[in-house]
Formats: sequence, structure tokens, C-alpha cells
Amino acid sequence: MKRSDEFLVKADEKAFDLGHRKTINHNIGKYNVAVERGVSRFENLENSKKKAHVIKWRVMENLDKYLPEFESNFQRRGGKVIWANDVEEAQREILNIIQKSGGKTVIKSKSMTTEEIHLNDFLEKNNIESLESDLGEYIVQLLGQAPYHIVTPAMHLSKEEIAKLFHDKFGTPIDATPQQLTQKARELLREKYLRADIGISGGNFLIADTGSIALTENEGNARLCTTFPKIHIAIVGIEKMIPSMADLDLFWPLLSSHGTGQNLTVYNSILSGPRQAGETDGPEEMYVVLLDNGRTNLLAQKEQRQALYCIRCGACLNACPVYKNIGGHTYNTTYSGPIGSIISPHLQGVKEFKHLSNASSLCGKCTEVCPVKIDVHKMLLLNRRDAVADHQNTKIEEIGWNAFSTAMQKRSRMDMIGGKMKNFFLRFLFKKSWGKYRNMPEVAPKSFAKLYEEKKKANKNP
Repeated sequence: MKRSDEFLVKADEKAFDLGHRKTINHNIGKYNVAVERGVSRFENLENSKKKAHVIKWRVMENLDKYLPEFESNFQRRGGKVIWANDVEEAQREILNIIQKSGGKTVIKSKSMTTEEIHLNDFLEKNNIESLESDLGEYIVQLLGQAPYHIVTPAMHLSKEEIAKLFHDKFGTPIDATPQQLTQKARELLREKYLRADIGISGGNFLIADTGSIALTENEGNARLCTTFPKIHIAIVGIEKMIPSMADLDLFWPLLSSHGTGQNLTVYNSILSGPRQAGETDGPEEMYVVLLDNGRTNLLAQKEQRQALYCIRCGACLNACPVYKNIGGHTYNTTYSGPIGSIISPHLQGVKEFKHLSNASSLCGKCTEVCPVKIDVHKMLLLNRRDAVADHQNTKIEEIGWNAFSTAMQKRSRMDMIGGKMKNFFLRFLFKKSWGKYRNMPEVAPKSFAKLYEEKKKANKNP
């Protein structure tokens, strides 16, 4: 089954799943309340968003200068930088580091880039244990699922479902409270931090002028992953660059307020390399894998490159009426929701993922809530335009839209075919494109043009 067909099947299932709808509406409802309170603390939110947009614009226009600056500054403190062009290269380099050190166990903090390169599955195939330490990621890993959401991986699960999972896996009470479940996870994971050979993380920001990565989290697990193991590997997309550490006073509050409604997340760390002389903790070796994997393809699109400004706050997902109805797993890609619908065709191929740019009502809410002012719905339209220009649509779509365009340009052409025949074409020839939930309109006895002419004649000859 094609990805676009699979998308329609899954979307149909989720849109009418009342249990799913109830859980998502509950969780996003709590998010909306928190974020409204969080963003109200900005003295001038619009000005902050504009400033962030301009900074990210400057970075993307000069990425070829900022990346070497980051690399030079990071290496100066003993860190090592690896450039990965694609998924296979990133996987190979990470495996090489682990095998050279003789490592067998990996502890991970939450990272969408590791999901992007399918790291857990890859390491498992190479007999290396890889365990998620973020509670949400740990839950979906136990279920054998991908993260549901960029920020909250287990958003689709109720506390009762999680309690049942822990009961089945670990024998905890079936009616365990969230606090009890968290305590159980802590007991299970604490030993893993101490025993792990390798710690792997992502990075919320790359800081060019200090050669550092910035991590933001709420559980403290990222600090444990990057501190206890002897080797720390951070996998970060090249677009996460910001010019200076001074820019964090803008980006950290924007990220936390739009991501969770907080002033700042509980733990914010800046890591600038392996443990230095005189320091009491930190890894003996630290690597940063700079991941391209299609990002330069998007950078080359002058009109659409602003999609790379994204700081992964998840605000557009929570605002999107389509996402709220069909859920994160339906997208079948690492990055879901509006931002995923923009970047996935560029990262993973227009042919396979162009349908995501059509999975939008174009209501513009995603653009409205974006903390770095990405013109999200315009980017979706540009992706649609490019798919048509590159003839990525099916033949039946091209024939249908060409016929529609030809007919609409002249009234006489529109009236050549009656309403019954038009309904026939839509109902049978374009049944799949039209959608099974749309009913054909009742055919009027006379067309509007005919009625208009009759009315005009009647007025002339009263």
C-alpha cells in the first residue's frame, strides 16, 4: 500500500476513534491553559517572535560560516565533531564509536534526531541495548511504538492505559497513580544510568560562539545520560544553530512557554565538550554528530527554507485541527503535524510524502502560534505547488485539475455538461480523490446561468 493510501486509512480510523479523541482533547486542553498563562508573561510576545525569526534567518543565510565556527570552538575543548550526510552515515559513525570503545549498553535522553535515524532499531540489530530514559519515550518504547508527538511522546495514552502497561510489565498495582508509576520508572532506570557504557542525547540548540550544545528538559534524565557514561554522543540537526550563548535568553523562554507553558523548563544544560581537568563529572569523550539528512535540500529552496527555523516546540501540532483529529502516528514520519508536513517531503522525498502537505485545512492557526514566525501554511502551499510543477501527482489528478481549469476559464464550457454528468464524474471517476464522506449535491433543474438569463429577460419584458 502506498504511503498516501495508508495515511487515508489510518486517518479514517483515528478520526472516528472516540477514546482517542477524548484523550487528545483532554491533554491538549491542559496544554492550552498552561501555554496561555506562559506566553502572557512576555512583555511583548510579538516583538520576541520577530527577533527570534530574524536571528534564525541570519543563521540560515550564513550556515556555512556558523557550522565551522561551532566545530572549531567545540574541538578546542577536546570534543569531536562528525558530519553525517544521511541516516546510514550517522548510524555507521555512531556504531563505530560504540564498537571501538567496546560498549554494549546505551542510555538515551529524548531526541527526535535519534528517532529520525531509527537509532534504537539499528543498535538492537547490532546487539547493543538502547534504553530510553525520558518517561514518555520509555513508555512508548515499552509499547513498541514511535513517539506520538514532538514534545510529549505518550500524549495519546491515558493514565489508566499507562498503569495497565506497568502492571503487565512490572507487576505494579493496576490502579497505580502517576506518582507511583513515576517512582517505579525511576527505580528501574537509575541502575541503567550507572551501568551504561554510552550516553546519547540530542540537542535543542548548537551555540556557535562557544562551541556548545544546549539541552532543555524537565526530568533530569538528560543530565544523567550525559554525565555518568564515559562517552557522550549528541546527534543534532545542522539547523539547530544559534549565533551566541546570549541568544539563549530569548530562545529558552520561547521554547518552554510554547512547548509546555513554563517560564523555563526545570533543567537547562550547556555542554561544551568532555570533562576538563579539575572537573568532577562529565564524560571522558564527547562527540557531536551534525546531521544533514536532507536539510541542505530544504536550505536550497529559498522560499521554503524558513521551515528550518523550527525550534521543535510542538505548538503547531497542538493548534492544528487535523493533527487533533488524526493523531501523530497517522503521519508515519518522525516529524508530524504542520511542521512535519512541510519538512518531511524535503527530508524523505516528495514522491513518498507530498500527501502530507495536503493534510491541512490551511486555517493558519499553525502560523499564528509559531514562536519563530514560520509562515507554515504558506510553506504547505508552496510544497503543493512544487509537487504539481514536478508532476508528482497521479495522472488522474492531473487530468482532473486540467479539465477543471479549462472549464472554469469560460462560462460556456462550464455549461456544456449538465449537473448530473458532473456528479457522475466526481462520484465514479474521482471517487477516491473526492472522499467517501462527501455527498454529491442535488442537481438543480436549471443552472444558475440559465436562471440568471431568464430573470434578466423577465425584467426587460415585464
